[in-house]
Amino acid sequence: MTAPEQVGPAPAPRTGPGAPAGHGRLRVVHPRPAMDLPAAERAVADLLRALGRDPASVHLADTPRRVADAYAELLTGPQFDLTTFPNDEGYDELVLARDIPVQSLCEHHLLPFRGVAHVAYLPGSRILGLSKLARVVELFARDLQVQERLTQQVAGWLQDNLAPRGVGVVIEAEHLCMSLRGVRAPGSRTLTSALRGVLREDARTRQEFFALAGTGRDGLR
Repeated sequence: MTAPEQVGPAPAPRTGPGAPAGHGRLRVVHPRPAMDLPAAERAVADLLRALGRDPASVHLADTPRRVADAYAELLTGPQFDLTTFPNDEGYDELVLARDIPVQSLCEHHLLPFRGVAHVAYLPGSRILGLSKLARVVELFARDLQVQERLTQQVAGWLQDNLAPRGVGVVIEAEHLCMSLRGVRAPGSRTLTSALRGVLREDARTRQEFFALAGTGRDGLR
């Protein structure tokens, strides 16, 4: 998995004309392999034929293009400015965003998994624009993924780029590869967690995070 590329200054106050006072911005992009949509369309048409369907039929004639476009959209992550602000008030308690929507693609079956993420951090010298917590989740979710790696990537990226005292991430999601096929267990949800810094080292802070996230002790309901 290629790490997100950082373009522009590290999180520090911008200077120059038009720079908002006290703002820190980091331009965030997530480089992905180039997509060949015509080749993807041909591959979908071949798959339909292999499944005994006629891609030239009136109902399927445009399906290869639609499928190729759908996967291109699902696998294209956002570009955004990670906006931070000085922690002038010295806020030293948890900042938690609950129920951030998550939707991604299982890399083993190319079927979606979806659910919610609960993301928290203990501020250091800077605090983060709240919408950016959801942006960081989306940044890594729009890829071929497994939930365990996605959880670790969100936590690690925030710890590395925001430099907080700690980070906690819980993701709970339903996987269609489990609910629609195989064991066929609709409604079952998988919970994963990743902790960094104080949230990993201090039991009371860790327990507070899981309680606020609504997952109980050690991430279990």
